Amino acid sequence: MSGESHAADRTVSGESHAADRAVSGESHAADRAVSGESHAADRAVSGESFNPFSLAGRTVLVTGASSGIGRQTAIGCAAMGARLVITGRDAARLGETCAALQGEGHRSIAADMAEPDGLARVAEEAGVIDGLVNCAGITAMAPFRMTSEKHIRRIHGINFDAPILLTQKLLAARRIANGASLVYVTSTTAHIGTFATGIYAASKGALIPALRALALEVGAKQKIRANCISPGYVQTPMLDALNAGTASIEANYDLAPLGLGQPEDVANAAVFLLSDASRWITRSTLMVDGGLTVHVSI
Repeated sequence: MSGESHAADRTVSGESHAADRAVSGESHAADRAVSGESHAADRAVSGESFNPFSLAGRTVLVTGASSGIGRQTAIGCAAMGARLVITGRDAARLGETCAALQGEGHRSIAADMAEPDGLARVAEEAGVIDGLVNCAGITAMAPFRMTSEKHIRRIHGINFDAPILLTQKLLAARRIANGASLVYVTSTTAHIGTFATGIYAASKGALIPALRALALEVGAKQKIRANCISPGYVQTPMLDALNAGTASIEANYDLAPLGLGQPEDVANAAVFLLSDASRWITRSTLMVDGGLTVHVSI
């Protein structure tokens, strides 16, 4: 009886395994078919409508938008579908930037963010934003032996205090949407230091660790990202003003293998960091300098 039982068991077992293999084969075939359809659908969506660099449906606040990198960043964001809120001290030039933006629904806020009232007004009138690009800043060359407390306070007040306080006010008022991206324009000088720019370098360099800490605070739950861009020498009114001073820096342009940059080079980097194309990037600093600092350990 035992022999017959084992024989019957083996027969049943063989049939069961055969059935399992058949079912498994059908299941894997079905999985492959579904997978193929899914990938095909993904490719179709990608080919027809998906653009990881698109900013469509997003509101982006750009500071320092009246000229230079800030102006070009606003133009670039609008070209990628964003609705812009731009701010700067010069109302006339800010209006010119606004007129150059593609699309509709853009707003401008003329304000001096070095002043508490101006800072508060920008934070209040900006509304809820999906992206922030802090481009506002100033520079002035001064060797240490000629540096004054007034110079230090002025440079730090605009380059560091203003963007940090604006961010704080927006966060406190819940004006930064979940999943937003925050971008802060610093400088290669913050990493390497250049002649007579110690205070400027310090004001820009201070943003980098501050934003790394911020990204930890808002990343896990709110999925808000924070990154910096460190441009090299870029053709802007600020650079022109430096060269018009007592110490021209034109000779330094040749130190970058790709030469002098243009505002759109930095603006394109900002669009990248604002978009879903960089969704897994935070607490980072993107060097946009034409290769200027590649030989320096940073």
